[in-house]
Amino acid sequence: MNRVATIRKNIVRNKKILSAMKRRLVIWAVAVVAFCGFSYLIDPFDPVWQGYLDTPLQMIIEDTLWVLLFSVIISEVSILIDMTLNKLLPWRDRTIKRLLIQGFLQIVGSVLIVIIINAIVDGTSDNLPEMDYRKEYTLLGQWIATNIVISLIISAFNTVDYLLANWKKTAVEAAQHKLRASKHKQAAMAAELQALKLQIDPHFIFNNLSVLSELILEDQQLGYEYSEKFARVYRYLLVNSRKDIIVVEEELKFLDSYIFLIGKRIGEGVLFKIDVQEEYKQMYTLPLSLQLLVENAIKHNQTSKANPLEIHVYTNSDGELVVSNTFLPLINKPDSSGVGLTNIIARYEILGYAKPIIEKTEEKFTVKLPLI
Repeated sequence: MNRVATIRKNIVRNKKILSAMKRRLVIWAVAVVAFCGFSYLIDPFDPVWQGYLDTPLQMIIEDTLWVLLFSVIISEVSILIDMTLNKLLPWRDRTIKRLLIQGFLQIVGSVLIVIIINAIVDGTSDNLPEMDYRKEYTLLGQWIATNIVISLIISAFNTVDYLLANWKKTAVEAAQHKLRASKHKQAAMAAELQALKLQIDPHFIFNNLSVLSELILEDQQLGYEYSEKFARVYRYLLVNSRKDIIVVEEELKFLDSYIFLIGKRIGEGVLFKIDVQEEYKQMYTLPLSLQLLVENAIKHNQTSKANPLEIHVYTNSDGELVVSNTFLPLINKPDSSGVGLTNIIARYEILGYAKPIIEKTEEKFTVKLPLI
């Protein structure tokens, strides 16, 4: 593994070196083109240009090498100034101040390069042709002007490259930050959803174990049958309660078993009517949503043989699974844990589906669950 990591590091390092060399070559090429172009534009009618192609090849090669050397020197000095300022005075801190200082240093550096090179040439060459001082100063001025232009062009090139690299880096960091925030949000939503699912277990167990304990005291055989059904229902709950969605047909099978438990628990105090069309049975809903709504209806309404609570489970033409019950409110309202209906609405919202619709009249209480 260490060897593989070392190889990868070497590959990345070599790519960076190659990229830096390509960038250097581009800058040098820009400097050469700028030097030649600006030198010509300063005085395009100079007799030197008219007969330049007729000069000996050796002289052309020497001029080319001097231009290349001079362009490389200008480029490297310009790059050095920009790199130093990037560390000492980044663009994001004081933009105007950085622009003024960078321009000033580039101009000063260009002038110093010309002065130094001119002094070296004068001190080492004995066969320089005599030239009128006005012509000499004119050429020196042109040389300085050319050098300044090249330095500013290279500086602009470096600045644009630096700003683009930083913009790309900032964009990548922003995208990574957004991705991390999205992952954190998803994790928080998943944790919240899981907490909502776990609320189902104690709510379900408490009601049915209470009934089971009473049935065992009254009729052991009935208590045994009830415990078998309860175990079957609870097994289904364990398997499916942690799923996000479930097929409607499976939820209806669970509801049938759950209705058996309610029948033994309440008797004829509740009447059920199930009318779900076949075309909707292969669609999806939230696990245990029907059980929670039925339990909610029983908890908040009167259930008596003389005036039974009617619970109707059906589907409508809008593709909704509807649980409707007659409204027979208790005289003494029980303490609500806020699990049932609140749980279902919260799970729909977290999963990003349309929220359930709640309709309440003087006679009925209806909840419409959007099918998925």
